[in-house]
Amino acid sequence: MEQIELTGMPQRLFRAAPARLTTWLDCPRRYRFSYVDRPAPPKGPPWAHNSFGNTVHNALKAWSTGPVERRTPDDARRLVDTGWLGEGYRDDAQADVHRERAREMVAGYVATLDPTDEPAGVERQVAAKRGSLALEGRVDRIDRRGDELVVVDYKTGRAPLTDADARGSLALAIYAIAAAQTLRTPCTTVELHHLPTGEVLRHEHSEESLGRHLRRAEAIADEARRAVGPEDFPPRPSDGCRWCDFVRACPEGRARVPTLLDPWAALPD
Repeated sequence: MEQIELTGMPQRLFRAAPARLTTWLDCPRRYRFSYVDRPAPPKGPPWAHNSFGNTVHNALKAWSTGPVERRTPDDARRLVDTGWLGEGYRDDAQADVHRERAREMVAGYVATLDPTDEPAGVERQVAAKRGSLALEGRVDRIDRRGDELVVVDYKTGRAPLTDADARGSLALAIYAIAAAQTLRTPCTTVELHHLPTGEVLRHEHSEESLGRHLRRAEAIADEARRAVGPEDFPPRPSDGCRWCDFVRACPEGRARVPTLLDPWAALPD
């Protein structure tokens, strides 16, 4: 039977979450394992640095949404204990060291905040439609400053950040576009808050710079959308394979990093 080609049909929206777009850029094979194959290959053991980061994020969420009178550094320490995630650590002794590090990190950060300043959103899901893209994401915090919104993204890794990280972040640009539409308020400023050092990296986007990020997202989505068969999802072996959850299911990745890292390898000594 001859297949009839339908023309003029609207293109299906591509769910353009930042993690999905960057996964395609990093490695189409990992993209396939993460978003296409069902069931997906089994992942490796949980990473301790992810447990640490999630603990900090959860504590800050609970602190920001709790009663104003309890928004103190001491309460922040307590919230770390309440929501502690202990997966991936070598042993209890190592976990205890990093639990204390998380307590001090969160307490030191909230000491710089005005507890009476209510955010416009905390762990807020935002979304926007742009062309064939369904932009979406969950923002750590959205501040209301004057008549505009500011996207705030927490970072807990030990690597220092620069202004270029804020300016060049596709994720932050997507969050700004989606936050503006979701909350119907202008949003062009994005910030990275590096909790280990207390640094705040800030960038104020223009319509032009947000447009560049949007075009970049469209180009990535077009590539991913065209992928159909296994040959369209080639691996991109790199040193980053050592951090891939699916490296055990990828021969090329295992060849690149034959010795797998311990789950706590990314923690500072």
